[in-house]
Amino acid sequence: MNYKRLPFVALLLASNSLSAYDRADYPQAFEPDPARFASAIAEFQTADADNAPPKGAVVCTGSSSMRMWHPRIKDDLHGLTLLPRGFGGSHYTDLIYYIEDLVFKYQPRALLLYEGDNDANYGKTPERIFQDFKFLAEQCREQLPDLRLYIIGAKPSIARWAIADQMRRGNAMIQDYCRANPRSTYIDVWPLLLDANGQPRPELFMEDQLHLNSAGYDQWAAAISPVLLKNEAVFELNKQTLDLVE
Repeated sequence: MNYKRLPFVALLLASNSLSAYDRADYPQAFEPDPARFASAIAEFQTADADNAPPKGAVVCTGSSSMRMWHPRIKDDLHGLTLLPRGFGGSHYTDLIYYIEDLVFKYQPRALLLYEGDNDANYGKTPERIFQDFKFLAEQCREQLPDLRLYIIGAKPSIARWAIADQMRRGNAMIQDYCRANPRSTYIDVWPLLLDANGQPRPELFMEDQLHLNSAGYDQWAAAISPVLLKNEAVFELNKQTLDLVE
């Protein structure tokens, strides 16, 4: 099934994984229109046409915390074949809508994902966010059975500290899912972004108190890089060997 071609609400209702929801949770008005990202997706398509994307890469996608990491991501994850495809302001539902364009068509070996931050701020419940994540994960498993999935939990921030408990609950459900599902890894960035009192560290954030600054991305990378570099090293070696043969 080509999920991208379904009407947006129908797409969300198409999965049995959503059966725990009342359909009233999915009125069109509650979802930001994914068409707001049409130009960003078109830019990715142009980039693909200009330079063929690498085969067997780690696709890195998600909202602005992922997108703003892109200028340094290849240094922080040095040695891995990466395909940065972040699009700021996105929700899980936006990634679901554009999953063919952002993930499936590249046939990646792994997906590094950051979503949930904007979802929570938009008023979606932890349960709703988890179900959107689960829908996405199950579509990835169906289309790419060998895909390794790395999920960065929604980060804490000063600007959104009022919804920190909701984020924790959603993250905990995603972490439990990853523990129960092979080839799924949850990455927790909270410990390195909080101080000894359990509060967000102001020196790690930009003036908007939401996005990370350079020092913040140092901590972000310190949480993520060891996981990716350790887990993907053997697969990167295999990829390089196959590339030489080809």
